[in-house]
Parts: sequence; structure tokens; C-alpha cells
Amino acid sequence: MAKHPLQFLEVPRRDPEKQDAGERIQHFGEIYGNYDGADAAQQAGRCISCGNPYCEWKCPVHNYIPNWLALIEEGRLFEAAELSHQTNSLPEICGRVCPQDRLCEGACTLNDGLGAVSIGNIERYITDEAVKLGWRPDMSNVVDTGKRVGIVGAGPAGLAAADVLARNGIRSVVYDAYPEIGGLLTFGIPPFKLDKDIVLTRRRLLEGMGVEFVLNTRIGEDKSFEALYAEYDAVFLGMGTYTSVRGGFRGEHLPGVYDALPYLVSNVHRQMPGLAGEPPPFVDLKGKHVVVLGGGDTGMDCNRTAVRQGAASVSCAYRRDEENMPGSRREVYNSKEEGVNFLFNRQPLEIVGSDRVTGVKVIETQLGAPGPDGRRRPETVPGTEEILPADAVIVAFGFRPSPPDWFQEHGIETLPSGRLRVATLSEFPFQTTNEKVFAGGDMVRGSDLVVTAVFEGREAAMGIARYLGV
Repeated sequence: MAKHPLQFLEVPRRDPEKQDAGERIQHFGEIYGNYDGADAAQQAGRCISCGNPYCEWKCPVHNYIPNWLALIEEGRLFEAAELSHQTNSLPEICGRVCPQDRLCEGACTLNDGLGAVSIGNIERYITDEAVKLGWRPDMSNVVDTGKRVGIVGAGPAGLAAADVLARNGIRSVVYDAYPEIGGLLTFGIPPFKLDKDIVLTRRRLLEGMGVEFVLNTRIGEDKSFEALYAEYDAVFLGMGTYTSVRGGFRGEHLPGVYDALPYLVSNVHRQMPGLAGEPPPFVDLKGKHVVVLGGGDTGMDCNRTAVRQGAASVSCAYRRDEENMPGSRREVYNSKEEGVNFLFNRQPLEIVGSDRVTGVKVIETQLGAPGPDGRRRPETVPGTEEILPADAVIVAFGFRPSPPDWFQEHGIETLPSGRLRVATLSEFPFQTTNEKVFAGGDMVRGSDLVVTAVFEGREAAMGIARYLGV
């Protein structure tokens, strides 16, 4: 039956059901339901097939969005899954954690009053449902080249590189210090945003493609980089950013002040019993008056985790206004629904306390002229200082790379920021200053989105394939 040309007018956008806040804060499971085949087809049919698909251009991996939407509308699920994987190695994960409101859906032509096509929900539906029905990546035309690549880091960049290498007949072994794959997908992002079974399913898919994982192994300690370098034809580094950015004000080291990442990692370990190795010290904020400093997605993750832990109150202070928050609008909205109190235009000056934290001293701000990054800079308003009472503070100002000593020993150069220096506009994209070593993701770009790490891992893998003459 021919598609109705005005379906986007007759069928409103409808997202999967979301649990009520009062119910979902009682557990750590995902809060969104799933489309069934009819829902997905109907919502996909709202796409008007723009001649110039802005959604595709805004997507960092340039997904063929209108094409797989059309396939879903026609009920061709397995074809949609194959097409989705041509550009994205982790579509079911990006469909859950990407800020679609700022990317594909934000660029959708229908976003101007009619409701953008629910691209993210359909993207996750495609792989979830296809795998459930038996779909697996088609490797029937892949010829083993005999080449082998060592990958350091099983986060999104490393997993994406392994995927593309496998499809080019290059075997990879992925090393990671954690007891499970995923990096911050598994240990940083809370399970209410990304169920960990989703990551485990992706592990099984990659292993079915010939990818091998060696976990609980830290390169430079458990296995030397020299041994790794000698063993493989090329090396890919996707080690992420794990050193917390500090504010540089007094009181940051008081008892009761926590960096965001160790806090989140300790909570995920509690949700995943049975992991190998000694779990990190658990940070329990039950009954605490919590102040979260920072307005990105990590800050939102901390907000919502503290609520689920039973904090007496959770406030989030951010130095700009709501419109200029870097976090996903969806996550800010979810935080508000779950009872988080937002304090916008508040810049922290000091964490107050003697033996332990008792509050955060902040000052009001107003936005001034744009800075070098194009964002308006916050300017403090004299005489507006106040103290926010708190007996727990979480600092969520972002992360930076932690380059190990063996970088320098092997001619792998970094920038002054600690990020890896790579070639992007060259025959071998994402090649470091050591020609045999490639890199991508947050340790190259700085802390950023999962989807940008996927893009760089894929691009680097294609550069490796060319370097190896495949």
C-alpha cells in the first residue's frame, strides 16, 4: 500500500511509555518502554524523506536515517539492521544515550512544531528486535587477511574499531582494565539509562565476528606495551579520559566531597554483582543532602543516582542558565521530574567545612560576551554570595586524559592538554606520531559523546586497514 503523503500530520509523534517518576526512582532499571513492530513502522512512516536529510548530516556518524526508517515502515527489519550497522557499530547504545534533541532529532524538518521523528527510539528498536529474532552481522563475504591488531580499551572507540576491522578481515584482540567490556558505557553510565545486558549482547555479537577480549588487564602493568607492540601488526588506543577536572577552590578535598566518576563506578559495581576483582569502595548517599556541581550529562547521572540511593535532597548548581547547559535536555527534564532542584547561574567559590563538608559557597552569575568557544561566559555578580547547605558534594566538571609514561618511550606524542596528537586529514586517519599506533575517542578529542567516539574508532580502523594494505 502506498504511503500517505500527509502521515506526519495525521500521526503525532509518540514515544514509548516512560515510567512515572515515583515508580522509577525506586529502582535502577531502564525507565523507557519499547516500540512493537506496528508502533515502530507507524512512527518511521512520519519521515517526509527530505531531499537534503538534515538529520543525517547532524548525526556524527552520518547514519542513513531516512533509508532505515523507510525499511522499518515496510517491515524489512533485518535489512534495516544491516544498513544501520554500515555507519554505526553501537546503534542500540547510541539510540539510548545520544542527545538526539541536539543531534538528529533536533535537525529534523518536523521539529518545527510538528514533533521530530522519533529517530533514537527507532534506532534502538531495530537492533534490539533484530537480534532477538536471530539477526547477526553478515560476515559471509569477509576474507581473513591474516593481519592482527591490538586494541587498548574496550570502550565505544575500541569496540567500534574492532567491528570495522573484523568486517575488513582483520582480527583484533581488545584489552581492558575493567572486568567487563564497555568502559564507561558499562561502568560510568547508570543502568537506568543503559541496561548492562545491552552491552553484554554487543559483546556476544563482536565475539561472533571473531573479536577476542582480554579483560582485567592493564597495559603497562599486567602486560607491557613493548610486548603488545611486538605482537601485532598495528595498535589502536582507545583509553578514554578518567582524570577528574577539579575546580581549584578551597575545600575540594574535604571528607564528603566525591569526584563524579568514582561515585558512579562504585554504584554500577553494586548493580552488577559477581564481577571479577575487588569492587571499588561504595559511596552511599542515603539520607544525605547532596549538591552536584556541573551541568553536563555526568552531572545529570549523579543527580539521578543520588535520588535512587535515597538522598534526603539533591540540588544541582550550574554557572550558566538552563538554555546553555551542555547536558541532554531529556536528562535535565528527567532529573527535574525525579525531584532534583536546579540552581542556575551559580558559580561555586568554595566548599565549606572543617572536619567534613557542610556546604558550598556560591555566587550568582550573569552571562556576558561569548568566549573563544562561542559560548557566553558567566560573569559573577558582586554581593550575591550564599552558602548551600550540604553534607555531600559531587564534583562533575568533566575529565581529561591520563597519558601513561610509555607514550613517550614509544614516540607517541600528546598535546599540552594531554590529548593524543593524531593525523586526521591524511592517508591514514587517526594515526599517531608512531606510524604503527592509531588512536581515537575521548583521549584524542577530549570528553565527548559516545557517538563521536564510535565515529573516531571506525575512522581509525579504516586508516589501519589502509596502513596494513587491506
